[in-house]
Amino acid sequence: MNLMNIKEKRDAGFTLLELLIVVSIIAILSVALVLVLDPAETLRKSRDAQRMSDLSTLKTAIGLYTTSTTTPYLGVSNSNTRCQANIGAVTTYVFYSIPSAISDTSLDGAGSGSTASTTASANYTLTDGTGWIPVNFDSLIGGSPISNLPVDPVNTIGSAGDGSITNTTLAYRYACMITPLAYELGAVLESETYTTGSDGKLTKDGGNSDYFYEVGTNLKILGATNDY
Repeated sequence: MNLMNIKEKRDAGFTLLELLIVVSIIAILSVALVLVLDPAETLRKSRDAQRMSDLSTLKTAIGLYTTSTTTPYLGVSNSNTRCQANIGAVTTYVFYSIPSAISDTSLDGAGSGSTASTTASANYTLTDGTGWIPVNFDSLIGGSPISNLPVDPVNTIGSAGDGSITNTTLAYRYACMITPLAYELGAVLESETYTTGSDGKLTKDGGNSDYFYEVGTNLKILGATNDY
């Protein structure tokens, strides 16, 4: 075999064995990459980041409303009747971001008498007090600081379809208190990173429940239980 023949073979391209080796290496690397990245966990983490951002947005908006209004109403657009009286009192209403009927009667503790409040899908993101959070942001001079009320990225009552709420229901929660005037927002987090991982938020948010991510001006309005 002369040098010309060797050159012609090299110019012919990869052999079948070489191609098989390359394909095998790519397959192994792909599997390793999937295991390392865990796309399902990445999606859960992304949704959790959105939840924390949404609650931060709502906290800022409610803070602006309460400091810019002479007589702020956090329970209904023109009163606070749906807020609990004070700490330790029954959480009269728990407001949810889902536009679905909730028949659960054991919210925030069995027999507590708490009522679930939801809003029709046509209105639940409105900022005029008829949305899922009953605060009339539109009444502010200059209008609402947010264009619509954020809702959970999943925002569903679950697959059971029986109107029951659990600590895995992926929806935002809201409750308020009259004396002193305060509120609390809660969300369920999904990812291992933000629940049990090194960057866990549930036990570091200052709230009284290790089941929810909580923000607001009083994080003891909603109970420490996991049934709301």
